[in-house]
Amino acid sequence: MNEEKFGQRIIPSTKKIEGIENLVSLFSKSRAYNAGRLFEACKVYEKMVENNATICLTLSGAFTPTGLGGFIISLMEKGLLDFIISTGANLYHDMHFALDLPVYQGDFRVNDDELLKKGIVRIYDIFIPKNTLLKTDEFIRETLNDFSSSKAISTASLHRFLGDALLKKAKHPEYSILAAAAKHDVPIYTPSPGDSSIALNTASLKLNGRKIFVDPDRDVLETAAIVRGSEKNGAVEIGGGAPKNFYMQTQPMLDQILGLGKKGHDYFIQITSDAPQWGGLSGATPNEAVSWGKINPKSIGDSVVVYCDFTIASPILFSYILERYKKGKKLKKLYKKREKLLVDLKRGIKIK
Repeated sequence: MNEEKFGQRIIPSTKKIEGIENLVSLFSKSRAYNAGRLFEACKVYEKMVENNATICLTLSGAFTPTGLGGFIISLMEKGLLDFIISTGANLYHDMHFALDLPVYQGDFRVNDDELLKKGIVRIYDIFIPKNTLLKTDEFIRETLNDFSSSKAISTASLHRFLGDALLKKAKHPEYSILAAAAKHDVPIYTPSPGDSSIALNTASLKLNGRKIFVDPDRDVLETAAIVRGSEKNGAVEIGGGAPKNFYMQTQPMLDQILGLGKKGHDYFIQITSDAPQWGGLSGATPNEAVSWGKINPKSIGDSVVVYCDFTIASPILFSYILERYKKGKKLKKLYKKREKLLVDLKRGIKIK
């Protein structure tokens, strides 16, 4: 084989690793397996920041119960993350920490019948007392009892209302993604607004005559408007699921449906344990996304999938980018710009 096609020679490192940047640099020495992909993900994130891309974080799986939400809060504070698409469950469990309600380390080698009798729910090796859920439910209902709107709203508006309430009433709002997003005008969307305990509580209030109408179409339009209004776009996707596609579908919405020809996203990072050969969207590769117009074919070199447990890979990725950009960037404050972006979108559409 022609050696000109080889990469750099791999030489074992004997240096002591000090600091996250040195750890990622060590990954770059071999570029092997998923350590190599994680190094590439760090570099793609750098490109997004340097080129002032609008960065979306998508969250699926049980991310917030692990206690890793602090990284997301720091990224928002530093302007290194501009909007979020998350499962409702992640946002629900995020609230426990702000409300000073316990979430415990557990053990997956346990008798679940005993947990049921003791009022403890389990997420693999995380235990959550039922009282934590009930107190969170109570907070949501009490908060939304004060909510009133004469028109249908997006999930971003609903989450902003909850985030503002946490800032005002919660014991530890500094622990909450919802509260930080409200503070820094970062919109948070959920693609399945009926699929979480937030939704269960919202639905229950309608039995008492409360008028809370969440419009999923509004979410589709707002996220598409954000993408269209940005010169460069990129995503950091934790897991897959509905949040992944809800972001990716903004491009077909703009091109296929509205005739605006955005030509695909510019940057793509995914941390996942899902494989592509089963045909599910969660494991679909960036190359496959090119065929759908979701990723710009000219940008495929700035797309990377890290096949790893997100509790291992995401702290390294986020710590690296926070270390590289200690001073942060100017916040885009997209929540306040949604209406204008929607007006601009409507003016530009080419369908009848």
